[in-house]
Amino acid sequence: MGNLIKAEFRKTLSLNLWWGLAIPAFALALLFALSWGGIVNDFKDFLGSSDAEAVARILGLDVRELPVGLLALGRAINMGVFFAVLFGVSALGGEYSRKTISTTFLTAPNRGSVLTAKMITYIVWGLVYGVIVVAAASLGTVITVDSDGLPSAGQWLGIAGAGLLAAVLGTLFGIGLGAVWNSVTGPTVFLCIWMLLLEHILIIVGFAAGLDWLGGVLPNGALNGIVGAVGAEAFGAVGSSMSPYLEEIEEGLRWIMQMSAGAPGAFMWWVSALIFFGWTMLFFGAGWAANQKRDIT
Repeated sequence: MGNLIKAEFRKTLSLNLWWGLAIPAFALALLFALSWGGIVNDFKDFLGSSDAEAVARILGLDVRELPVGLLALGRAINMGVFFAVLFGVSALGGEYSRKTISTTFLTAPNRGSVLTAKMITYIVWGLVYGVIVVAAASLGTVITVDSDGLPSAGQWLGIAGAGLLAAVLGTLFGIGLGAVWNSVTGPTVFLCIWMLLLEHILIIVGFAAGLDWLGGVLPNGALNGIVGAVGAEAFGAVGSSMSPYLEEIEEGLRWIMQMSAGAPGAFMWWVSALIFFGWTMLFFGAGWAANQKRDIT
């Protein structure tokens, strides 16, 4: 197994894809944190005005301790994690595209050992992408958000840990999808259309139809909820810490606050993690089963 894992790392490092996706992941997370950080910073200043203090009191929020930086962090991390998903697609699908899968399977004891080695290897790569994205998002947030709007050390550790978990699960999800599809191009196009467009439309339509929880169970929504729910919970919009005032007002306001945190319809972060873990295991298991007897000639 050790030799197979070494071989997987060598194959990955011999290609330009890992840094070709890592660079835009860092850049997008940084740019999104910079832009969103400026927006939430202005929002905090607005809440500090006399006209908005009443709204803050209704929500049970202390404007002076409002960690608006969590919103920028969560949004930016989720944008960067998308590239980890795309990177995972290449794990097995890329070998079929490059026609190297025959050598990979034929030189290993069995196909199960190859898939296990890939899983272990890409868990590590998922952590690498997670670190890159969290670092970029943190840098952009620190630059744009005032010090009194930055999250505490505990809140930062919480959202950073959620970001690492999301990157790992996202990478494994990508592996499963690429393995099922037996390609890189197909699932990459599908992911871009589904995660960046179609699912958002479904979430909005679902909210209009009274299904405000729909975003929490769909794949992209559950993935975003792992990180976004940390920020939403800090604002009392999700979880047991929900403000009693917020429970009494229109449900739509809570959904909008969750949307601001990048997790519309999300549950607690760990519930979102379990839901997305289920999606990951569904595709990873299907990919595992499909590649046990798939023709490699």
